Amino acid sequence: MPAGVEGGRPPREIDVAVTVMAMTQQAATSGGAGPRARRRDGVVGVATEHADLAASPFRVDRDRISGSPFFARLGGVTQVVSAAGSGLLHNRLTHSLKVAQVARAIAERLGAEPGPRALAEKLGGCDADVVEAAALAHDLGHPPFGHLGERVLDRIARHRYGLADGFEGNAQTFRILTTTDVRGPSAIGLDLTAAVRAAVLKYPWLRLHHPAPHPSRLPVPPRGAAEPDDAPGTGSSKFSAYCTELDDLEQARGPFAGRVERWQQTVEASVMDTADDIAYAIHDLQDFHRIGVLQHASVAAEFGRWAADMAELSAMDTDKLAEGRRRPGYSLERLRRRLRAKDSWIVDDEAFIQAVHRVRAELVDELLAWPFDGSIEAEQALASFSARWTARLVGGVLLTASPTTRSGHVTLRSAQWHEVQVLKFVHRRFVLLRPDLALHQRGQASLLGRLVDALDAWLVDRDEASRLPRRLHDLVELAHDEYAALAATAPELLVGATGEPVEGADAVHALARGRAVVDFVASLTDKQAVSLLDALSGRAAQPWSESFVL
Repeated sequence: MPAGVEGGRPPREIDVAVTVMAMTQQAATSGGAGPRARRRDGVVGVATEHADLAASPFRVDRDRISGSPFFARLGGVTQVVSAAGSGLLHNRLTHSLKVAQVARAIAERLGAEPGPRALAEKLGGCDADVVEAAALAHDLGHPPFGHLGERVLDRIARHRYGLADGFEGNAQTFRILTTTDVRGPSAIGLDLTAAVRAAVLKYPWLRLHHPAPHPSRLPVPPRGAAEPDDAPGTGSSKFSAYCTELDDLEQARGPFAGRVERWQQTVEASVMDTADDIAYAIHDLQDFHRIGVLQHASVAAEFGRWAADMAELSAMDTDKLAEGRRRPGYSLERLRRRLRAKDSWIVDDEAFIQAVHRVRAELVDELLAWPFDGSIEAEQALASFSARWTARLVGGVLLTASPTTRSGHVTLRSAQWHEVQVLKFVHRRFVLLRPDLALHQRGQASLLGRLVDALDAWLVDRDEASRLPRRLHDLVELAHDEYAALAATAPELLVGATGEPVEGADAVHALARGRAVVDFVASLTDKQAVSLLDALSGRAAQPWSESFVL
């Protein structure tokens, strides 16, 4: 069994940057047989009763996910800023499609070489259809307004409703796939195979309870497992399942017992996670270059100053560096130090310097130097940048037999890993930290809070309870059944946000009401959230109805 290692120990690596893809890889891998293909409600490899068109159980899963209304709604959900009215910005749907494209390419590369293919099989398998299905599904749980909505709903779930596991986009994805979607024979979840459900588990633990010992207590916790610095005692900052889906998590992970540690991603989940990082690092930069947000002058000043004064900046006192964070070069130096503190297993100063030089040459001095004007030449430059960087990063994939706790089994070579960190830095520093985006997001946060207030008031209004939106009514009943079952069979999982036991029918019902409201709001598109609040506030000019909502 591969064991977790200390954070500073370098992994053993197998380079899979091959030049020829093996398109017949699936026949040589685990295929559809065995416990990996077992469904939650059905049996191994049998899906014909639901009129599925594909023969492979994993292709059936991919089709069920792409046919889900939760997948379709991603076209109206923010990636970074709302894409409403613009065809130039990625939304969660187009992002998911690109992650699936990259993930499948990585899986096919892993299957093209005997060494990596054999190692992947030893660790539990790496099927391209499983990887693609997981990539398509990975953002299903994102609420309106993207990561901002995620933070708002988590705060509401914990502070208003006392839900200890709050809200997390990855956990909401798993809840949709296993509980709130209705494609399976029991009308609870999509009845996906164990392999695909496990591949969606980017953070295969609960916020507080599972597995034991919890990964947050490891000497070097996995990414996301540690508690947030500003919220001690609240559990892991990232996790992939709520306590209501614990049984499904354990069943999905069953075929991988003895192959990967309980807190480790499966190889297929690690492929999906790596593909997500690659797509995010490249495509969001494209968006903001297109609409003129990513400006050459400010980015060039940051990179130029750091390159010119790196010796001076590296010797600077930490407090002084923090005070001057708005000065060019200071933010890049803070990134270098943050990476050294968190990822010493891979960070190398020379590799960081080379990554800065490469990104500066190809992004700053080449792409951003010419404002995007919509011309054929500008589109060609953007397409060339995207294709070249995608190929370079996918070509840097490594399969690791004994990874550090900070990495999955699939990661990037040192050069590409550093380049991804620098590309993501550009996006964070010059897009996410813009005051105009903060202004926009503060309004969206207020909107979500008021929408929850209005729906909750409707739920407790005895005179209007019979006219609740049917889907909200069904979600309340579903959540009540779940929490009542936990109270009867696993009361240790049923604790409030401050850790106190939840006891009594009223307390259980309050938790169920909170989970149902959060489920309902999280399933809306950006536009639906705005329109529904207008209707509930009396600002809509006429009656409003959408079957997926009402």
